[in-house]
Amino acid sequence: QKQFVESGGALVQPGGSLRLSCAASGFSLEYYSVRWFRQAPGKEREGVVCISIDGGKTSYKDFAKGRFTISRDNAKNTAYLQMNNLQPADHGVYYCAATYSCRAYLSIPAYLNWGQGTPVPVSS
Repeated sequence: QKQFVESGGALVQPGGSLRLSCAASGFSLEYYSVRWFRQAPGKEREGVVCISIDGGKTSYKDFAKGRFTISRDNAKNTAYLQMNNLQPADHGVYYCAATYSCRAYLSIPAYLNWGQGTPVPVSS
C-alpha cells in the first residue's frame, strides 16, 4: 500500500518547537513533490507548505513563513517539517501527501498517498 507515515507529533507549549517526519511507504519519494497539511478540530484541512521533487523550491502559506521549515531527504524517502514558535492556532493533526508539482494548490482529493497524520496539541 502506498502511503505516508507521519510521526513526531507531541504535546507542546506555546513557543515550543517540533520536528515532524513524513516517511514514504510502498513508493519512492523521489518522483513526487510533498505538501504538508493540517486540520484543526472542526475545521477544514488546509495546506501548510510544499516542497519540490529536488527540494529546490518551496511554497509556504503566510502563517508558516518564518516559523516553519520544510525539507526532504530522498535517500531516506522522508520529508520533514520543522516548526518553531508554535502557537495555539497551530493545534491540529498534521498530514503529508504527494503531488506532481507545487505550482498549483489542488483540491484535497487530488493529492496522493495520504498518511494517518500526527497530532500536534499546543496547550499551556
